[in-house]
Amino acid sequence: MVTTLQIQPIPLPLAIDKNGVVKVGGTRVTLDTVVKAFIRGATAEEIVQQYPALALSDIYATISYYLQNRKEVDKYLGKRKKQAQAVKRENEKRLDPHGIRERLLARKNK
Repeated sequence: MVTTLQIQPIPLPLAIDKNGVVKVGGTRVTLDTVVKAFIRGATAEEIVQQYPALALSDIYATISYYLQNRKEVDKYLGKRKKQAQAVKRENEKRLDPHGIRERLLARKNK
């Protein structure tokens, strides 16, 4: 008797939070994190060791999604990078990082 294999779509383990950030597998780990690790040469197994909150199957599904939608994901990552740079510039305007060590030591010695 031949058993038939039921082929069903696998749900994508990605969700967009209220700030528009894509998270993986119901965790706080971002799509950015997984894709950047993969691009740097990390395997799915290495990524799960670094981020044990993720399921190995979710990492594979995320990498598969990236490979099938590279153009769109790269565009998203580019936007996220620009946002991060803007936030960094704004923070540096509000709190000048130059001389911070000295200011902290002076505050400690009061």
